Amino acid sequence: MEQAQMAEIYDRLHDDVYRVALTCCRNVQDAEDVTHDVFLIRFQREEPFPDAEAEKAWMLRVAINRSRDLFRRFRRRDTVSLEQAGEIPAKTEAELAVWEAVNALPEQYRVIIHLYYFEGYTVREIAEITDASETAVQTRLARARKRLQKMLGEEFTP
Repeated sequence: MEQAQMAEIYDRLHDDVYRVALTCCRNVQDAEDVTHDVFLIRFQREEPFPDAEAEKAWMLRVAINRSRDLFRRFRRRDTVSLEQAGEIPAKTEAELAVWEAVNALPEQYRVIIHLYYFEGYTVREIAEITDASETAVQTRLARARKRLQKMLGEEFTP
């Protein structure tokens, strides 16, 4: 793979991969490590993808798997508050409240919510990315929405 092609892939997908890694790890340093690993794996892969969306979905799946591997390997559950993270993706107080509430969800819900609302994937695509059934994804979305509604109050409308 040529360096120009690698730079294009990195520029196009870095933010998406990093956000998913940060959502899973809840730690900036671990998310950076996972992001780095994902791009190394991508650049070593020689077989092409059918399109850019397939490539993105594959890289997000790898990011989720690498994040889980990191936790399995070290058996740790360290978290960093959003204030310490330094890179808060929210601009307003309302967005910050939603981000903090999503960040407080258990991983199985946090990842599904991130992929659905922040990345714009359909239930079917999320099922493929997470190796879950569509029914499981729909159930997790519903449960996550209920939890978010409890945390954020009645003004929360997904």
